[in-house]
Amino acid sequence: MSNTNSLTPSQTASRPAILGWLLFDWACQPFFTLVTTFVFAPYFASGLASDPVSGQSLWGYATAAAGLVLAVLSPVLGSIADATGPKKPWIASCGLVLVIACSVLWYAAPGQPSAIAIALVAFAFGTVAVEVAAVFNNAMIPHLVPPERYGRLSGTGWAMGYLGGLVSLVIVLGFLAADPVSMKTVFGLDPLFGLDPSTREGDRITGPFSALWFLVFVLPLFLVTPDVPRSGMSLKNAAQKGLSQVKNTIADARRHRSVGRFLLANMVYQDALVALFAFGGIYGAGVFGWQAIELGLFGIMLTITGTIGALIGGRLDDRIGAKPVILGSIVILAFVCLGVLSLGRDHIFFVVPTAPPAPDDGLYGSAPEKVFVLLGLVIGSVAGPLQASSRSLLARLVPAQEAGRYFGLLALSGKVTSFLAPLAVAVATTIFQTQAAGPAVLILFLLVGFWLLSGVKRV
Repeated sequence: MSNTNSLTPSQTASRPAILGWLLFDWACQPFFTLVTTFVFAPYFASGLASDPVSGQSLWGYATAAAGLVLAVLSPVLGSIADATGPKKPWIASCGLVLVIACSVLWYAAPGQPSAIAIALVAFAFGTVAVEVAAVFNNAMIPHLVPPERYGRLSGTGWAMGYLGGLVSLVIVLGFLAADPVSMKTVFGLDPLFGLDPSTREGDRITGPFSALWFLVFVLPLFLVTPDVPRSGMSLKNAAQKGLSQVKNTIADARRHRSVGRFLLANMVYQDALVALFAFGGIYGAGVFGWQAIELGLFGIMLTITGTIGALIGGRLDDRIGAKPVILGSIVILAFVCLGVLSLGRDHIFFVVPTAPPAPDDGLYGSAPEKVFVLLGLVIGSVAGPLQASSRSLLARLVPAQEAGRYFGLLALSGKVTSFLAPLAVAVATTIFQTQAAGPAVLILFLLVGFWLLSGVKRV
């Protein structure tokens, strides 16, 4: 299925080849936008779990479990892929798991005895599959453009992802997912295909929709984007070599101060970002009682700012360096978490009381809701640059022919403790019985990540 043509790191791929690579982010994004954040996750908390607090806790445990699996798989598979050469066969295998997992989410229906288990297991499998596939996609960067264009390529990829999320969200909210009360979509239409709002079919369809979207838009990657050359090594020998290289890669990263410190910092701040996105929609649903329309419009606005932020961030990366972009993003996210922590149904900034929304105030009628929306837009504007600059920085630091194992290590650093922030949020939420515990935990993670990255000298 992969293209037989290949590029060496010194070459530049054609525009169609680069577009095929960029479309990978577009293809994957509905899983993150629709399932992980804005539609299915809030549905799980409000429509499947007994209450939003327990829903946030269960979702956190599932995210943590996926993070543990990713911590083991990512560096091992990345090293094996380096030994064999081509990355697209691995992307195809992970994509198959993603498609199956997303399709299964349809069966997580309200009132079904096994609905909660189906949702959590399918979500965890899908998360592992899409994140591992990203390891191999990222490892293709040095084979597509020269180093001075890494930032722009990575930032454009994230922007493409945000656009894909935006388009998919508009389709779902405008034509498929209806409010259970009004029985109408955001566009005031009856849901297509006879989807029943009372059984939340519009929310559950996000799984199969994400699977179909991935299948359609990942095809250009396989058809027009050159793969990394084959090494001639058998899969068995590559597996043996890859496994032995994992330990060596970790040792190399520890000896290389720039790489080691960066990966440690990435481990901490990416953990916080994963948790922030995982619980953003759940927080809005639980604290403010938002339904599909409010959550969906919030997601649309966030993805717009995310697209703009990723494009600007990629150019700033090439101009001023990845480290300043990452540090600035972390600072902004920490202040955002503090702002979210200060909100409640009837107050802002911890102590300032607010009046409840009047019936004719429309969407986001209360002052706390308006502030939360504003903070969400800020999250969108800096999350893309943070992640895009992280992968472009690593691409500049490591040899191109070893990109797979180092990007596997990047995934390891982003996932080896990725269970900690969601787990900390879940445990804190359970102990204190308030969703405000989540932002408080994430501020600490972000501050530690900032301190670690500030010590990286080579950028």
